Amino acid sequence: MGTWDIGPFDNDTAADFSYSVDEAPADKRAEVLRAAFQEVAATRDDAFLDSYFAEKAVASAALLAAQCPGGDPVTTSYAPKQPLPELPTDLRPLAVAALDRVLGPESELLELWEESDGEEWKAGIRKLRGVLAGA
Repeated sequence: MGTWDIGPFDNDTAADFSYSVDEAPADKRAEVLRAAFQEVAATRDDAFLDSYFAEKAVASAALLAAQCPGGDPVTTSYAPKQPLPELPTDLRPLAVAALDRVLGPESELLELWEESDGEEWKAGIRKLRGVLAGA
């Protein structure tokens, strides 16, 4: 796992994902995020969730939460450079479901974080989830 800190974009997968968001036409960027959420939320709870998909969903959740009341702006240089359009509100429940799956028992990303700064990382994911669920 190429990770250098606990933030949503502090890993190689999320940084690469940002490039994918930037490369999408402006009117399709929300669909890139939707696909990232669906890849995670659609997995069965008892199926192993690969960290690659989880990291993309977490990055997407951070972008979506930044547009919600109480959400933190995404200011890292590893985030997308192109502005995001106003994201549809129907992404919020899907993002919450994806984050729940990321924090679930069959999540590789959770397993990896529990080997180091797991509590601090989980607190960040829970904060994202709270912003999205409350918006």
